[in-house]
Amino acid sequence: MNNRVTLLKTSAGKPPQLVGEQWLDDACILDMDYFVKTLSGIKSKGVRPDLVGSIIAHYASKWVPELSESRDVTILEGDDPSASPESVTSAWRKKRFFVETLVGILPPENDTVPCNFLLRLLRVANMVGVELTYKEELEKRVSWQLDQATLKEIMIPSFSHTCSTLLDVELVMRLVERFVGLDEGFKSSAALIKVAKLMDSYLAEVAMDSNLKLEEFIQLAGALPAHARAIDDGLYRAVDTYLKAHSKVTKQERKLLCRLIDCRKLSPEACLHASQNERLPVRAVVQVLFTEQNKISRQLDWSGPLSMARSPNSNRHDAPGRCQSKREVSVQHMEIKRLKEDVVRLQNQINNLQNQLEKVVEKKKGFFRWKKFILISGSTSVTDVGKRDFEEVGFGRHTPLTKGKASHRWRKSLS
Repeated sequence: MNNRVTLLKTSAGKPPQLVGEQWLDDACILDMDYFVKTLSGIKSKGVRPDLVGSIIAHYASKWVPELSESRDVTILEGDDPSASPESVTSAWRKKRFFVETLVGILPPENDTVPCNFLLRLLRVANMVGVELTYKEELEKRVSWQLDQATLKEIMIPSFSHTCSTLLDVELVMRLVERFVGLDEGFKSSAALIKVAKLMDSYLAEVAMDSNLKLEEFIQLAGALPAHARAIDDGLYRAVDTYLKAHSKVTKQERKLLCRLIDCRKLSPEACLHASQNERLPVRAVVQVLFTEQNKISRQLDWSGPLSMARSPNSNRHDAPGRCQSKREVSVQHMEIKRLKEDVVRLQNQINNLQNQLEKVVEKKKGFFRWKKFILISGSTSVTDVGKRDFEEVGFGRHTPLTKGKASHRWRKSLS
């Protein structure tokens, strides 16, 4: 076989390089021991580690269908659903030995094997139950290049009986924690932003699982530092998806979820959606409206007569006293008018929400006044009157109490 592999000797003492792509198919032999010996011979020739990684990835994809990106390759014996249990067990043992051997011969360099192939290898490793040391090695390699992963490959099913979710959230959590714990030389700002976008997309997918616990969602969403997200639209979409799928979350749990989002990092479209979102607490909606109002106010400050001179984006060669055309003046006036209308609209919404909050506070005060009055009077008739008035005014009950059990009919929560 070594005679079929063509090597090109280069000048200046550089290591030889493989020519053509036929050598990949030549390396795809079924016997694992022979492949390991052949790969050792290729490494001794000074072949680059990335080419060695390509050989391993191609060989694995050839004989294990789960490791192929297209998932359309030759199926191993025992994968047939109609096969006997003995043959299925034998095939799983072969796959476990196959994966453990591949992990053992991977080049030591971090970026020699594509991240998506490592994720597929990790998926199979969890499925066939390889040893813990091999899993940890794969997780460490994936975390080194997690910014190159795709959402499709990171959605690894959970093969553990102790995990209640369909996707292995604990595995992804470990990958993110390993990535965050890397030295600054291994992760750049661009890589951190890519991982944050990937995690927001993953959160939106796993949030639809009704078995996902609130603590797991909050832990995964808060695993990355705050500066990793330049914009929080993806995180807001994930939180909103979680609230849709988990309608029984309490008001306090909704507040905990909303604390994950920075209103200052929401786009105008996300702010508009949040201001009309009935699943969010009232205070969160007020905060979104207040933040958007501040943004509009700052825009109005830059839209005055001296906006050309004060704007940081204005051209330096433009004179401050340059006469503007009628069209420019008309466009500016229309923009200012539109912004003022937006400010008035947002102010009205804030006033309405504040009025609702004041009504709730007044009702609570009325409750405590009636309670104090009842304790002082000690009269049965006055107590009954207080209860009846409280039921009709305080918390939305519209029918007096009967001698038996009262029918509890509460008004809907503002949030």
